[in-house]
Amino acid sequence: MAKKILITGGTGLIGQQLTRILNNKGYEVAILSRNPSEKNEYKWDIPNEYIDEEALKNTTHIIHLAGAGIADKNWSDDRKKILIDSRVNTANLLFSKIAALNIPVKKFISASGIGYYGANTNETIYTEKDTPGNDFVAKICVAWENAAKQFKQLGITTTVLRTGVVLSKTGGALEKMNTPIALSAIGNGKQIVSWIHINDICNLYVKAVEEDTFSGIYNAVAPDFVTNKEFTKTLGKATKKPILPINAPSFVLKLIFGEMSAIILEGSRISFDKTAKEYKFTQPNLLEALKSLDL
Repeated sequence: MAKKILITGGTGLIGQQLTRILNNKGYEVAILSRNPSEKNEYKWDIPNEYIDEEALKNTTHIIHLAGAGIADKNWSDDRKKILIDSRVNTANLLFSKIAALNIPVKKFISASGIGYYGANTNETIYTEKDTPGNDFVAKICVAWENAAKQFKQLGITTTVLRTGVVLSKTGGALEKMNTPIALSAIGNGKQIVSWIHINDICNLYVKAVEEDTFSGIYNAVAPDFVTNKEFTKTLGKATKKPILPINAPSFVLKLIFGEMSAIILEGSRISFDKTAKEYKFTQPNLLEALKSLDL
């Protein structure tokens, strides 16, 4: 049976490139949007629990990327609610509509984040079997993944990709780090950056679509995690930009970003072993990955 793939968050960093890849491979791709403007985009309205049923017809795979940007705004109580609801309520709406309309979806593939393990800078290398952390981002990820797991109740296979820092030429964390003049490490520079190239994360989603056995939870990180200081030096080498001799001070970042500063001042070592057993990374080396982006 031909595959029809429904994507949420299709206009985001991963969603845009993934849509192009899937289209080039000949798949039918439908995108859910609050304001559809293209012929393959269909309206959904989360507060009013509405999805255009045309989007769901003959859908065999769903890729759930929707979610407000974690670092886009400071974390007020209202913002925290948006960060969770934009991931969980969207999945819940999909679940209810698929169940009600009896759509024969084969697979539900959801994003999550390595923030699941908590913002911890230590010697532990976290695997998919480790328990979640206790901070706010960990709570987001737990709720996100629980929303995905409910699809198993309908006999739908699920895959969850706990994604690291996505390296892309435009958008995402790298665009904020790659300042026009010079680069600077953050805090003490010892926090770990577990990253993945945009091509590899998209390839993992394609693999989840094409291979039924690629299911369960996987850490979507390259086999080359580094400290923030090492990352900054490598980025400087790739872009030929100088590195400032003084790191961006932790106390200043805490004053500016409050609780959200934890996501840039702390970072965990994330295991890639399970993923690497099933997928060969196209960009396993940080310097080569950065150079490939032609920053």
